[in-house]
Amino acid sequence: MPTRLHDIDACVFDAYGTLFDFNSAARAAQDELGPDWQKLSDLWRLKQLQYTWLRGLAGHHAEFWQVTGDALDFALATLKIERPGLRQRLMDLYLELGTYPEVPAMLQALKARGMKLAILSNGSPSMLAAVVAHSGLDGVFDAVLSVEEVGVFKPHPAVYGLAATRLALPPARICFLSSNGWDAYSAKAFGFRVLWCNRFGQAPERIPATPDGEIADLSALPDRIAR
Repeated sequence: MPTRLHDIDACVFDAYGTLFDFNSAARAAQDELGPDWQKLSDLWRLKQLQYTWLRGLAGHHAEFWQVTGDALDFALATLKIERPGLRQRLMDLYLELGTYPEVPAMLQALKARGMKLAILSNGSPSMLAAVVAHSGLDGVFDAVLSVEEVGVFKPHPAVYGLAATRLALPPARICFLSSNGWDAYSAKAFGFRVLWCNRFGQAPERIPATPDGEIADLSALPDRIAR
């Protein structure tokens, strides 16, 4: 029987890949990218994450907007894609990412229960504000939290601590959701209750600590938590 988490007062969501479909930027530019759009999207995302980790280890923090642009430049150069205006188009599209199909109804169901809702993301405040507004989710979240408040990317514990502080809740009363295995495991190690939204069928990580449960997408979330 699936794990049901009790005594939860808030749900905190990772943004990219969890609520918002990072593939939708390159997908929207298929007219220019053709069949390479998925390859470009995959490499862009991989390098974006790698640069956050490398910057964190080296102590060379930069806003996620710069990291996202640097990762895109690497992906375009690697795939030898050179088209005037394409880089700017893709960066603009990253501010207009769509949500995954189940997200709006799931959020409304949780909000109707009185559950606190928050985003905790590597994204810069302006990036998060843009994508939340574009998706029609203004006013849904009690907090939209960026790592810029602590000056280091996930999975640094200071990032997870930001959510507990701003929501004024102990970590054990917060359910954290991420599609990134490394993020879900690290949030559990911090002390959150965690359901890993394993959208992409990833293998379990070999790092501390194991999430409380796993869901294929966020439609299952309302049935898996209780206050």
